Amino acid sequence: MLEIRNLSKTYRGASVKAVDDLSLHVRPGEIFGFLGPNGAGKTTTIKSVVGLLKPDQGEILIDGVDALKQPVEAKKRTGFVPDTPELYDKLTAREYLSFVADVFMVPSDERERRTSELLEMFQLQDSLDELVQSFSHGMKQKLAVTGALLHSPSLLILDEPMTGLDPRSSHLFKDLMRRHCDRSNAVFFSTHVLEVAERLCDRIGIINRGRLIAVGTMDDLRQQAAETSSLESIFLELTRE
Repeated sequence: MLEIRNLSKTYRGASVKAVDDLSLHVRPGEIFGFLGPNGAGKTTTIKSVVGLLKPDQGEILIDGVDALKQPVEAKKRTGFVPDTPELYDKLTAREYLSFVADVFMVPSDERERRTSELLEMFQLQDSLDELVQSFSHGMKQKLAVTGALLHSPSLLILDEPMTGLDPRSSHLFKDLMRRHCDRSNAVFFSTHVLEVAERLCDRIGIINRGRLIAVGTMDDLRQQAAETSSLESIFLELTRE
């Protein structure tokens, strides 16, 4: 579903690569957690995958489509929610979702069904005609997730998706991620909440200083970290200086 091959990126003026020869594969039906300390390269990797950054080298395939050579086709297969959603504050929620649906050419009957289903889940249906600028951070996060799922993408990419969500919405969103993967889609998300990653993910990748230092199931990671039991302990063991 997502294949990254030998991805590297160095920012102008920097002496160290933000991402250094990173390769990983996210399979259909899989929730893949992407973990790392601050500045490890998580967001740089995600921005390269979704087309917000141009990598110095490497290949990115999304559902078999080369994201660097066919960016529009790759974006049709991708839903993306950044850590801080930048939405159109002067639009109402209804107008914003209609705009997103138009961009992805979602048929009118499907967009109505998907919009209604997602807004009800996140309890946003009563705020549909309010301006986005009046929304709290959590409400904007829910609206961004709704927009990202409107076109039923094969790959859902999320950067710190639980930020600002209340416990109920967080629980529902985790269920939604699993249902999305049950339809042979995939989820690739970064998080600092290790307990969520441990309970939710089928496989986990850990990046540190731009390099992928571990990848696998929890059992695989335990073997790489001297049989340490919890993901928190494994993470600290693998990323310590």
